[in-house]
Amino acid sequence: MAATEKLDTLPGVGPATAEKLRGAGYDTFVSIAVASPGELSNTADVGESNAADIIRAARDEADVGSFETGAEVLKRRADIGKSSWNVPAVDEMLGGGVETQSITEVYGEFGAGKSQVTHQLSVNAQLPRDHGGLEGGVLFVDSEDTFRPERIDDMVRGLEDDAKRAAAQRYGVQTEDELVEAMLDRIHVAKAFNSNHQMLLAEKAEELIKDRADSEVPIRMVCVDSLTAHFRAEYVGRGELAERQQKLNKHLHDLVRVASLHDVAVVVTNQVQSNPDSYFGDPTKPIGGNILGHASTFRMYLRKSKGNKRIVRLVDAPNLADGEAVMRVTNDGLKPE
Repeated sequence: MAATEKLDTLPGVGPATAEKLRGAGYDTFVSIAVASPGELSNTADVGESNAADIIRAARDEADVGSFETGAEVLKRRADIGKSSWNVPAVDEMLGGGVETQSITEVYGEFGAGKSQVTHQLSVNAQLPRDHGGLEGGVLFVDSEDTFRPERIDDMVRGLEDDAKRAAAQRYGVQTEDELVEAMLDRIHVAKAFNSNHQMLLAEKAEELIKDRADSEVPIRMVCVDSLTAHFRAEYVGRGELAERQQKLNKHLHDLVRVASLHDVAVVVTNQVQSNPDSYFGDPTKPIGGNILGHASTFRMYLRKSKGNKRIVRLVDAPNLADGEAVMRVTNDGLKPE
């Protein structure tokens, strides 16, 4: 019997409560085990004390409180997928590409190429693994009206010939036009109209990922472009900073949950602001403060260079040294220098 059918075996969970939990996305013991009592209390309409008992029982069932050896963690990390940027120097800097089970933040000023990155990754994630892909579909949360299917068309046609042949074979198509259509069909786009809607879309993303988990093309990447635009516009001034950060923290928590529980790569873009206290070096800094800094596994800074060149800097990563690489933004997509 599947875990989704046994929630009512947990103490304090009857059929009605189990149905509420499933409706809110808590359909496995693991998803309940990693929730907070407050979250579960609001979702299932039970007291926090009862919610805490339910979570403890789910943790026993899911065995999420045990420790692993470093060797076991290393073995498990071998299963993490990585999606190529299509730029060898950047992929090498990232240890192979954008990781699943992590949040990768890309920030930079207007015109630096952030949306170009999300479009290119939306194409590359669909490629076979031996061509730098994740063999899956993409969810694209668009908060700044940046998604352009025409740009996806350009980038698919701009792929290397062997990558296009492999993708065409995987999707059972013959022509380049058919491949473009097939890849566009596997990018699911939703436009976020405000911060609350954006947070709702992150919750709905988990439902769609679950629905397609056993399909031929499961969802393997979520792009949010941009993460902070609505929050920045709606919460202005120091008086609203605390509320903004609390909501942003909740939003990031949902994205971390999606990445960790469903082996998905989450890529978010972020805006920057000028730091007037900086007298030396680059005065730009990302929006979102420490909350976003701590939530992002990888932080990458894009800045303009001459012509179509962009400098890609790895600012923070848990297992990689800081570094820089150069790429070009061309009509065919992201390319090496």
